[in-house]
Amino acid sequence: MNPTDILRQLYLLYIGHEPESIEAFPSSGSNRRYFRLAGQPTLIGVRGESAEENRAFIYLADHFRKQGLPVPQVYAHSDDFLYYLQEDLGDTLLFDKLGTKSREGGASAELCQLLRQVIRLLPVLQCKGAEGLDFSQCYPQPAFNRRSVLWDLNYFKYCFLKATGIDFQEDRLEDDFQAMADVLLEEDTPTFMYRDFQSRNVMLRGDAPWFIDFQGGRRGPVYYDVASFLWQAKANFPDTLRQELVHEYIDALRAFRPVDEADFKARLRHFVLFRTLQVLGTYGFRGYFERKPHFLQSVPFALANLRHLLQEPYAEYPYLSGLLRRMTELERFSPTPPTDHLVVRVTSFAYPKGIPEDPSGNGGGFVFDCRAIHNPGRYEPYKLLTGLDEPVIRFLEDDGEIFAFLDHVYALVDASVRRYLKRGFTSLCVSFGCTGGQHRSVYAAQHLAQHLNDVFGVEVDLCHRERGIRQVFPPKHIAES
Repeated sequence: MNPTDILRQLYLLYIGHEPESIEAFPSSGSNRRYFRLAGQPTLIGVRGESAEENRAFIYLADHFRKQGLPVPQVYAHSDDFLYYLQEDLGDTLLFDKLGTKSREGGASAELCQLLRQVIRLLPVLQCKGAEGLDFSQCYPQPAFNRRSVLWDLNYFKYCFLKATGIDFQEDRLEDDFQAMADVLLEEDTPTFMYRDFQSRNVMLRGDAPWFIDFQGGRRGPVYYDVASFLWQAKANFPDTLRQELVHEYIDALRAFRPVDEADFKARLRHFVLFRTLQVLGTYGFRGYFERKPHFLQSVPFALANLRHLLQEPYAEYPYLSGLLRRMTELERFSPTPPTDHLVVRVTSFAYPKGIPEDPSGNGGGFVFDCRAIHNPGRYEPYKLLTGLDEPVIRFLEDDGEIFAFLDHVYALVDASVRRYLKRGFTSLCVSFGCTGGQHRSVYAAQHLAQHLNDVFGVEVDLCHRERGIRQVFPPKHIAES
């Protein structure tokens, strides 16, 4: 039985009638899938692959609501805990409100006030949420401990660091990993550690923030969540805004315990480094091993954070600090100066109608043939859809060939864009062709356009020629210097 049928039955059992419709949300980085079950009432249905993880979320959500905290209510779950129904909080994430201005130092007064509201709620969740909480219900660990620290550090080592090709002495690196675990575990407090507290896990209902996706939480130090939120790679807050929000957090935390601000900041920077390494490990695993290219688009943001952190040495981890500095100096990770003169033109087309011409008159560029990739257009359910539609996207991504194809495309095109920027060139054309210019070429062109705009901040002029669709991605700054 497919997920929608199971959720439909769960809704029927809980509400007494079937939902009017069920809409799947686009896939995200997690292994959970979300559906909106419209009706009276409209609820969110969740399918999670781990029953233990779902149990943890359901327990925590119930406990937090009893503590008066803004989290969604869980109404019903299946007997095997693989499916559950929760409150619908709408569609607005805090991340959507950030936009580009907050990442360029131009956050509005309204946005700054919202961020202050969120960061001041965090210690309430951490401290009040921990009152009476049975941490044995947390998954996969009841507490932030040495094992979980070393898991995350080795996640970084194996899934990201080794993928860079940089040489390192594993025994010396492990010595510094042990030293970092000692520092991070110095303070033992009975507080709740959200563990993935970031702007994509804060929803806005009206003007009020609500917290979601806390199922990985456990007992742990408060610094981790502050680092996760304020140094979230793609949010890329200016340092002045970060420091203001750290002060706001400390002020709110003092309602629950005494805080020495200098000592707090000194300890916080170790958690910022640790969280940055953990995030890079996640990007490496999702991007290099699971073949999800959009995770690699966030690497430059995380590397910018790392460069900034290393401006003040970490004396406790001398070998790790030197290794990370060498890694950030690799050409592929070097920051690219923002530019407003390079335009990359990306086109999808059908081969029977001819290869697109370069309107700049320069000629050259890249033409990629997508016809070797499994074609969804051969199957009736997809014939009227395009590579922009969710069923086609899922077909191509589940098949997997598109990921290997785009890995090679990104390697070639990224190298050219990097050189074009340094040499001051103004135009590059990249075209993707398939049989009808409808499915495979459209998917590939759309993803390359977003990739180049995210990673390099260049202007991209995207055209799906046979579909009559045009989209311009404006230039933007992508990282702090």
